[in-house]
Amino acid sequence: MTPPRSSKPREVFIQGLTKSGKTFRPSDWAERLAGAMSSFRPGAAHMGRSAHIGYSPYCVPTSIGDVKCVIVNEALRDLEPMAWDFVMNFARDNDLQVTDACSLPGRE
Repeated sequence: MTPPRSSKPREVFIQGLTKSGKTFRPSDWAERLAGAMSSFRPGAAHMGRSAHIGYSPYCVPTSIGDVKCVIVNEALRDLEPMAWDFVMNFARDNDLQVTDACSLPGRE
């Protein structure tokens, strides 16, 4: 059973560190993962081939300090559950640290 969600989607930070603290490679993994998710965004069905030009607002690469991260918005789960599963399985399969967080101001 899926736990009930709050009215405001949360964000999940996938960090480029394994659970043992090693830096995940390749160094551009965050951009690659977010690029693979670029078509999962509001209105993407009408964008056609241009949907790949920018990142989805639901899956954004960033850095926190010196650590590469991908911020995944829980709204992706409602938009495309298989995309959500892909991203979360990527983190699990690569033993990456995942942190739950609330939405950041200005990113709604």
